[in-house]
Amino acid sequence: MKKYYKERFEAQRRLTKKLASTIEVNEILETLRSEARNLIPSSMETCIILLDPDAQKYTRPLQCALYDRPVNCLSCKKNRPAIQKALSARKGVVISKTDPIVRPDGTTVDTGPEAAMPVFVKDDILAVINVVSQPGARFMKKDFYFMKDLSEIAGNAIMTAKNHWAITQEKIEISQKLAHLSPFVPQSVRRIVETNPELLGQEKKSRELSVLFLDLEGYTRLSTSKTAVEVNDMVEEMFSNFVDPIHRSGGDINETAGDGLMIIFKDGDAHSNAVNAVKAAFDIHERNHQLNSRIQTHFDPVNVNIGINSGVALLGMTVFKGTLETRMTYTATGPVTNLAARLADYAQGGDILIGEETRKMIDGLWPVHDMGLVSLKGISEPQRVYSLLRNPLQNVSQTAT
Repeated sequence: MKKYYKERFEAQRRLTKKLASTIEVNEILETLRSEARNLIPSSMETCIILLDPDAQKYTRPLQCALYDRPVNCLSCKKNRPAIQKALSARKGVVISKTDPIVRPDGTTVDTGPEAAMPVFVKDDILAVINVVSQPGARFMKKDFYFMKDLSEIAGNAIMTAKNHWAITQEKIEISQKLAHLSPFVPQSVRRIVETNPELLGQEKKSRELSVLFLDLEGYTRLSTSKTAVEVNDMVEEMFSNFVDPIHRSGGDINETAGDGLMIIFKDGDAHSNAVNAVKAAFDIHERNHQLNSRIQTHFDPVNVNIGINSGVALLGMTVFKGTLETRMTYTATGPVTNLAARLADYAQGGDILIGEETRKMIDGLWPVHDMGLVSLKGISEPQRVYSLLRNPLQNVSQTAT
């Protein structure tokens, strides 16, 4: 194992430095993947496939770059021969001849040799590092050493992040089980009071941010077919199920209505805010699908429609003064917010719609589908709208009313 010690030492030092500033599992996985791609130039794709049964609680699967639309690595790679052989042998393996990747539309992607390296924590396999190389390439001994080093670093980093998640889980569970959704709003105000009380008196300021609105499709129909208690319990369970992915992506649950949420992504630069909003949207979409599967014996499926828009908005305190009490919230106002809300209104069938500025920010990261110019309620000029899912239920010629 002393071979290539200088390159391996430099790689370990570089990776340790990158991981030192984060305890967020997805950032760790993306950093490990990026490093593996750099260390093994012949790779077409590298995935770190988490096998921990608790993984979905504290992270989301990586998305495979070999597909033409978002497909998580766990679903497309777990049953491939290299992965299964590595799990069975409990050691790193290389498969010289592999099956091509078959995309949902029937097209295929030819692949070369494939390697898999288990990630151990004590005697348990927590994950598998999978590297798919280009056709005609071959794995060098050095590549295998790099994968072994990465597996050791991955095990330690992922467990540290998971332990941090476990420590805070009790607080998260409390917020998920709140009897009403309204306490989500004052949390942002309480954080300001505790950390920056001077912001309470400041005027709103212009900030680059992204806004995500989500609406429950069929909420009115649901309200007429079920009791108020049943509907309230279901909506609370659904929205509480979204809290983790929203917070994990850096979103701030800002305003609530009976059938919707407004989430602001404001803590990064314009690009990272948009990327985090889209990541949260995909997580919400997946959790909504899982929840519908659980509640189908009592409720018809309830789709979550999402609209995302990015740009400059006025951010700051909004005060609502009433006869009996004064309510404050930290919110974003302006055309950016208005368009995000209208996109959520326009979406159908659980679609994720984004505006032009968000599309620019995520260009090349996810496939987007141009729906053309669309007339939206309350907005004078037609807006170019893009779908991240290209939901077949969406009528692109529809005009919102």
